[in-house]
Amino acid sequence: MRTIEATVTSNGRVTIPVEIRRHLGMVPADKVAFVPTDDGRVEVRPARYTLESVIGSVPPLGDRDRGDFRDQIEDAMEEEAERIVRDMGGL
Repeated sequence: MRTIEATVTSNGRVTIPVEIRRHLGMVPADKVAFVPTDDGRVEVRPARYTLESVIGSVPPLGDRDRGDFRDQIEDAMEEEAERIVRDMGGL
Protein backbone atom coordinates (compact mmCIF):
# COMPACT_ATOMS: atom_id res chain seq x y z
CA MET A 1 0.00 0.00 0.00
CA ARG A 2 1.40 3.38 -1.04
CA THR A 3 1.51 6.18 1.53
CA ILE A 4 0.68 9.75 0.61
CA GLU A 5 1.60 12.39 3.17
CA ALA A 6 0.28 15.88 3.84
CA THR A 7 1.25 18.55 6.35
CA VAL A 8 -0.98 19.91 9.11
CA THR A 9 -0.82 23.71 9.28
CA SER A 10 -0.73 25.68 12.53
CA ASN A 11 -4.50 26.20 12.06
CA GLY A 12 -5.05 22.43 11.92
CA ARG A 13 -5.73 22.40 8.18
CA VAL A 14 -4.61 19.72 5.75
CA THR A 15 -4.78 19.84 1.97
CA ILE A 16 -6.12 16.53 0.67
CA PRO A 17 -3.71 15.41 -2.05
CA VAL A 18 -5.13 15.31 -5.57
CA GLU A 19 -4.63 11.53 -5.85
CA ILE A 20 -6.82 11.01 -2.77
CA ARG A 21 -9.50 13.46 -3.98
CA ARG A 22 -9.63 11.64 -7.31
CA HIS A 23 -9.73 8.25 -5.58
CA LEU A 24 -12.67 9.41 -3.45
CA GLY A 25 -14.41 11.13 -6.38
CA MET A 26 -14.38 14.47 -4.58
CA VAL A 27 -14.88 17.89 -6.12
CA PRO A 28 -14.57 21.40 -4.63
CA ALA A 29 -17.08 22.12 -1.83
CA ASP A 30 -17.49 18.40 -1.00
CA LYS A 31 -17.25 17.56 2.67
CA VAL A 32 -15.15 14.83 4.23
CA ALA A 33 -15.92 12.60 7.18
CA PHE A 34 -13.23 11.49 9.61
CA VAL A 35 -14.24 8.12 11.04
CA PRO A 36 -12.28 6.80 14.04
CA THR A 37 -12.05 3.00 14.07
CA ASP A 38 -11.83 0.69 17.09
CA ASP A 39 -8.23 -0.20 16.25
CA GLY A 40 -7.03 3.43 16.55
CA ARG A 41 -7.02 4.32 12.86
CA VAL A 42 -8.98 7.16 11.29
CA GLU A 43 -10.66 6.68 7.92
CA VAL A 44 -11.23 9.63 5.61
CA ARG A 45 -14.39 9.31 3.54
CA PRO A 46 -16.51 11.59 1.41
CA ALA A 47 -19.35 12.76 3.66
CA ARG A 48 -22.63 11.28 2.52
CA TYR A 49 -25.73 13.32 3.06
CA THR A 50 -28.47 11.91 5.22
CA LEU A 51 -31.95 13.25 5.75
CA GLU A 52 -30.87 14.58 9.14
CA SER A 53 -27.88 16.41 7.66
CA VAL A 54 -29.95 18.31 5.08
CA ILE A 55 -32.94 19.28 7.21
CA GLY A 56 -33.44 23.02 6.87
CA SER A 57 -31.36 23.32 3.69
CA VAL A 58 -34.46 23.89 1.57
CA PRO A 59 -36.81 26.71 2.54
CA PRO A 60 -40.36 25.63 3.41
CA LEU A 61 -43.15 26.11 0.91
CA GLY A 62 -45.09 29.33 1.24
CA ASP A 63 -48.80 29.28 2.09
CA ARG A 64 -49.78 29.61 -1.57
CA ASP A 65 -47.76 26.50 -2.48
CA ARG A 66 -49.41 24.24 0.06
CA GLY A 67 -52.43 22.13 -0.54
CA ASP A 68 -53.50 19.40 -2.88
CA PHE A 69 -50.85 18.61 -5.47
CA ARG A 70 -53.50 17.19 -7.78
CA ASP A 71 -55.07 20.64 -8.07
CA GLN A 72 -51.66 22.17 -8.75
CA ILE A 73 -50.89 19.56 -11.41
CA GLU A 74 -54.27 20.10 -13.07
CA ASP A 75 -53.77 23.89 -13.07
CA ALA A 76 -50.30 23.51 -14.56
CA MET A 77 -51.62 21.19 -17.29
CA GLU A 78 -54.37 23.68 -18.18
CA GLU A 79 -51.85 26.54 -18.32
CA GLU A 80 -49.55 24.50 -20.56
CA ALA A 81 -52.44 23.54 -22.87
CA GLU A 82 -53.42 27.21 -23.14
CA ARG A 83 -49.81 28.16 -23.92
CA ILE A 84 -49.59 25.53 -26.66
CA VAL A 85 -52.82 26.71 -28.26
CA ARG A 86 -51.67 30.33 -28.02
CA ASP A 87 -48.31 29.45 -29.62
CA MET A 88 -50.13 27.64 -32.47
CA GLY A 89 -52.01 30.81 -33.31
CA GLY A 90 -55.18 30.09 -31.35
CA LEU A 91 -56.28 27.02 -33.30
